[in-house]
Amino acid sequence: MLTLLTNMPKDVLIAQLKDGLVLMVLGMGTVFVFLVILIYASKLMSKIVRGFDKNHPASAPVAAAAPKAAVQQKAAPIQTGDDAAVAAAIAAAYDRSRN
Repeated sequence: MLTLLTNMPKDVLIAQLKDGLVLMVLGMGTVFVFLVILIYASKLMSKIVRGFDKNHPASAPVAAAAPKAAVQQKAAPIQTGDDAAVAAAIAAAYDRSRN
């Protein structure tokens, strides 16, 4: 491959490098324009879907009343030296978050 480049006349080599550079810029520009169009099309579709969702408020999920009651309970104060109580509080919070 290197021997082909060294045996090629300088003006032909420069012309091929320029053509390659133009082709690269055109390809990258095409991809960039396509991605910009894709982003704006996604934003437009998102707005359209949100518009349909506002027309049907019954389709929105209703929050359960039980987690709100659990949040309103007051936790007992934890002493800093009591590692078992801290571990129990972490386990209880983790268990509540999973349910």
